[in-house]
Amino acid sequence: MSSHETDPPERLHGLDALRATALLLGVVLHASMSYFPVTIWIVPDTDNSPVASAVFFAIHLFRMTSFFLIAGLFAHMMLHRRGTTGFIRDRMSRIAGPLAAFWFPALAAIIGGLVWMAAIRNGGVIPTDGPPPPPLTLETFPLTHLWFLWVLLILYAAMLVLRAPFALLDRDGGWGRFVDRITGALIGPWTLAVLAAPLAAAFWLAPDWVPFFGIPTPDTGLVPNATALTAFGTAFGLGFLLDRRRDLLVRIERLWPVFTVVALGVGAAAMIMLGGPVPELTPVADPELKAPLAAVMALAVFASTLAVLSLALRFASGHSAVRRYLADASYWIYIVHLPLVLVGQILVVNETWPWFVKFGGVIAGTMAVSLLTYELLVRHSFVGRWLNGRRVPWRRHSDPEFAPAE
Repeated sequence: MSSHETDPPERLHGLDALRATALLLGVVLHASMSYFPVTIWIVPDTDNSPVASAVFFAIHLFRMTSFFLIAGLFAHMMLHRRGTTGFIRDRMSRIAGPLAAFWFPALAAIIGGLVWMAAIRNGGVIPTDGPPPPPLTLETFPLTHLWFLWVLLILYAAMLVLRAPFALLDRDGGWGRFVDRITGALIGPWTLAVLAAPLAAAFWLAPDWVPFFGIPTPDTGLVPNATALTAFGTAFGLGFLLDRRRDLLVRIERLWPVFTVVALGVGAAAMIMLGGPVPELTPVADPELKAPLAAVMALAVFASTLAVLSLALRFASGHSAVRRYLADASYWIYIVHLPLVLVGQILVVNETWPWFVKFGGVIAGTMAVSLLTYELLVRHSFVGRWLNGRRVPWRRHSDPEFAPAE
């Protein structure tokens, strides 16, 4: 029996805070892309800076691996408490449901932003001679920023399939105890290298890998790229195992100075090896350069992931009403943020303000609209119950006790 099975339920505030941070940093990440010193985004701004691409690089290293690690931990927690049928029902409602409901509106809004920006570039007139869109196939399907929901569903399915034979055979708990011992041996300063090894190999084997962007975002196509599946699957699997050994979270917390120093050092080394914060958009071709870059980037990904995990456990494990509110709101904010970011970037693209003023304004405006709509339309309505598993009545403080909010 895993250690947490006999413990009273409690809300893991530090992990909740990190999950929310990972989602909310999506606003910062997408807002920064307009101000890169090279064009990579729908709305390229002439006021730009390498600082914007450095911000993107730092966030992109750990954001989604951290999210999937916590998703794996919460998945095991929910599976234990609700059983397979209850788990599937909940995930179909709160993950598959929002993906189906919000995908088309999000795509339509993004296309609207593309058309708006094209009209600005064309003197206020919508161009009519653009190339036709690619046909929808398994390889070209545009998941938009909601790709993480699709990948979550894939990982949930893989988890249930891989777990099923062990659950049937492990009547006396022997396999479980063996897995728990392996997990205990995995956690230590050496965890970084163990987790990074498969990702380094995936980077090396990827023919079109662009090192600056690290893990290629699987936002196009219904079959995720192998590198993303390797990275996110590894993180998800670690989280799943850690929920069986909740005591190991204490060990990770105590290692926060080690993980933080290594993350800063390896992250800086990766940036230097890439030639600085101005991104190179072509795949690395030189095998003598690709091998060390793959190793350093993989290590930077998991060092930064474990660093933010340990810091969250160390410094954000207490109850905070503000953090709890943002944790509840973060799912909605991430779903609606990208069209709002595009609107903000387009509204200020022709202004002569410094890039950081525009950048901050886009973030502030997106967060203001997202939080306002969350409070008025989501938190106290059936939508809040749908997305977060509960509806908070008006004029009532949220319950600080545990409720899975992933």
